[in-house]
Amino acid sequence: MRFVIQRVTHASVTVDGRVLGEIGRGFLVLIGISDTDTKETADKMVKKMLGLRIFEDENGKTNLDLRAVDGALLLVSQFTLYADVKRGNRPGFTRAGKPDMASAMYEYIIETCKEQFPAVERGEFGADMKVELLNDGPFTILLDSEEL
Repeated sequence: MRFVIQRVTHASVTVDGRVLGEIGRGFLVLIGISDTDTKETADKMVKKMLGLRIFEDENGKTNLDLRAVDGALLLVSQFTLYADVKRGNRPGFTRAGKPDMASAMYEYIIETCKEQFPAVERGEFGADMKVELLNDGPFTILLDSEEL
């Protein structure tokens, strides 16, 4: 499982001209699910994400987490995080989770976040989404379950 976490001042996701999710200060999280991911993997990733202290405190140090700044989450599925370009220039996606499994895992991640955090917005699995954001910093972190 891979999370690309971007600290943002605001972000939104739109499908067919309709805004599905929109946040102010917080994390835009692009979520890639592999064919081997489990709920235990998701739990570990969510815990790590919610604990990240990447907002500045009164001394300018990145020492505050999402809760401390009354931030929000915007969770967007993105199977292309498992693109394989080792051979040629056309990406392969054989490591990405199959749609039924990945969709269920994405829904699980959303529900897990909602149980632990009050402000959670989302995209739509499998849709052609337009994502807008203002990356704050820029500050972007890649969480890979294989490295935790």
